[in-house]
Amino acid sequence: MGTENKGCILMQRYEIGRLLGQGTFAKVYHARNIKTSQSVAIKMIDKEKVLKVGLIDQIKREISIMRLVRHPNIVQLDEVMASKTKIYFVLEYVRGGELFHKVSKGRLKEEIARKYFHQLISAVDFCHSRGVYHRDLKPENLLIDDDGNLKVSDFGLSALPESKRHDGLLHTTCGTPAYVAPEVINRKGYDGAKADIWSCGVVLFVLMAGHLPFYDPNLMEMYRRIRKAEFKCPNWFTPDVRKLITGILEPNPATRISFAKIKENPWFTKDLGVKQKEYVSQDKDSMPKDVNAAFTSLEDNTTDGKRESMKPICLNAFDIISLSSGFDLSGLFEVAADKGEARFTSKETASTIFSKIQEVAKSSRLELKKTDGGVLKLERTKEGCRGLLALDVEIFEMTPSLHLVDIKKNNGDALEYQRLLNQHIRPALKDIVWSWIGDQPASQEQPAVAE
Repeated sequence: MGTENKGCILMQRYEIGRLLGQGTFAKVYHARNIKTSQSVAIKMIDKEKVLKVGLIDQIKREISIMRLVRHPNIVQLDEVMASKTKIYFVLEYVRGGELFHKVSKGRLKEEIARKYFHQLISAVDFCHSRGVYHRDLKPENLLIDDDGNLKVSDFGLSALPESKRHDGLLHTTCGTPAYVAPEVINRKGYDGAKADIWSCGVVLFVLMAGHLPFYDPNLMEMYRRIRKAEFKCPNWFTPDVRKLITGILEPNPATRISFAKIKENPWFTKDLGVKQKEYVSQDKDSMPKDVNAAFTSLEDNTTDGKRESMKPICLNAFDIISLSSGFDLSGLFEVAADKGEARFTSKETASTIFSKIQEVAKSSRLELKKTDGGVLKLERTKEGCRGLLALDVEIFEMTPSLHLVDIKKNNGDALEYQRLLNQHIRPALKDIVWSWIGDQPASQEQPAVAE
């Protein structure tokens, strides 16, 4: 897979090499600058696919963000190029691969974990000084170079200050579940900086322990553990690192430790060495000031300014908001399906989804109640053989144009639930459903990459 482009010359400047990785909308290749022989990584994004699912603004934001965050511990974007159907990010090539691969072999030595954590905090703190919040910090997005230095990558889910609402908070639920802060899960708005600090704490725990602090095969149970910060430090954690991690993994963002306090912790300051100098961002001439330019050729081809309505690709909801395969949570979803849960994605607004669920409740003779936590409760008016059948429905905003809806049986007979789901709920929701999680998607044709 991906060998069809090997040896191709892109834009008369780069010789394409092996495939490094791929996601739903992008492939990343190793490449060589023909003029300088320098190795680079080229991320090739399919314009038409991101146009279909409404992720153009997200790609534009990623370009803008990577122009802002030029730092020794952040993967650098050298230039952006575009053809009629593709966008090309020319990125710094980090040969050592993901930090995840090192951790997957077991916990790291304390001094190595501390070094990586120093560099992570330096990079993320710099991002925050530029008004950028990463929102998807995890070992898969942390790369190691030839000199053993950490590089933060993948700003596809990052937010800029303009992403905040009038209350000054971010409201998009995103990130990889095991690393996500409780306030992000609660969907009541969150401070991007404090959410990133939480993720840094999870990363530190993983580096030191060799496993996640919060894990459960059921996604909703894992969310519960995160909300309550239910975790246990291994016995080899020193008192100083326990205090640091406990301060970071504080479920209340108002009392969570700050970057300034992290840098004062005795465990953090040990073997810190020479303080890293502040890095001043510099825009390169090849970096487009107008990030819209990369999309113009495709958008101008639409008729009367209206995009053709096309059948969307059937995707896992978390895959849709990422450009990397590391986001695939299908395993978690499939496990949950056998326990009285069903999930679907929808491109409709939350209010439209809510209205449709009201209609379903009425036609299925279910009482609908809305709790303070935003959960919709659907209940039968008559008890079945195993008590009153009751369902919980939660709506998650994955991107502004995409929602994930979770339907979970919390009481009653499993067979009665399956009949209700398959004979009434699924048919009634067909107008708003994009895809049901776990249904087999049609095989997708692999796009050609090089122009």
